[in-house]
Amino acid sequence: MAAVAPLAWGTTYLTTEALLPPDRPLFSAALRALPAGLLLLALRRELPPPGWWGRAAVLGLCNIGLFFPLLFLAAYRLPGGLAATLQASSPLAVMALAWLLLGERAGRVGVGAALLGLSGVGLLVLRSPEGVDPVGLLGAAGSVAVSGLGFVLVKRWTPPVGMLSLVSWQLVVGGVVLVPVALAVEGAPPALDASAVAGYVWLGGVGTVLAYACWFHGLTRMPAGAVALVGLLNPVVGTVLGVLVVGEVFGSAQALGTALALGGVVAGQPVAASAVRRLRARRATPAPRAVELSPPSP
Repeated sequence: MAAVAPLAWGTTYLTTEALLPPDRPLFSAALRALPAGLLLLALRRELPPPGWWGRAAVLGLCNIGLFFPLLFLAAYRLPGGLAATLQASSPLAVMALAWLLLGERAGRVGVGAALLGLSGVGLLVLRSPEGVDPVGLLGAAGSVAVSGLGFVLVKRWTPPVGMLSLVSWQLVVGGVVLVPVALAVEGAPPALDASAVAGYVWLGGVGTVLAYACWFHGLTRMPAGAVALVGLLNPVVGTVLGVLVVGEVFGSAQALGTALALGGVVAGQPVAASAVRRLRARRATPAPRAVELSPPSP
């Protein structure tokens, strides 16, 4: 289920480029979050219980309200490949935060899988680092930090409700924060045609509500680092869609990058880590020595 999220998020790039109004990232982020959150809240009819209002606000800020603007800041001020590669460092950040806040130790296998996946994403999307903007780098680092903290806190604070209610609270909080920021920075909302409406419906329904519900479901049932590694499917899906729909070039470097990214996802899962531990245990166990039988005496 956790893999549903990056598979859906991987369609964001193509949807934004093909259907949404240009140069309106904050408006798009607000429209992606707030309507979906309000609709979901109306359907669920479940408000945060006592003691959870503050936690819902913190999660909404980390995962939506702060993450979206910082992500767009990095995307607009950095080369696209560099921004995506910096985002691919998220599994390492999540592993570090999970160790500090949850006591989860990623181990050498988990860290190695994260580095493997990061190198694969770099081959997929990295371009020349010319024109690197310090503000863009701070935005990228901030987006990784706040989203990693939000993901780990979802796991630390066991949600008292279903995932859809938890998602609705975060979307409403994030949307309420994003709307005034979008109005102040980008001005009045643009006119929307049928294509833009379809794009926002897709991003709000599948790319946000369904994706975050599946993502948080995985976070509550798996190690945080393993779930974060699943997020490396995001740039893989974006690359595949770019090749199939837009006709982007896919050469040997991209093929190797895809293989490394997928290998990092698989290698970092608990099943793979258990297999490695069993293999090490077998190698460490000495083989039984053969017992020589003496011939019977006459």
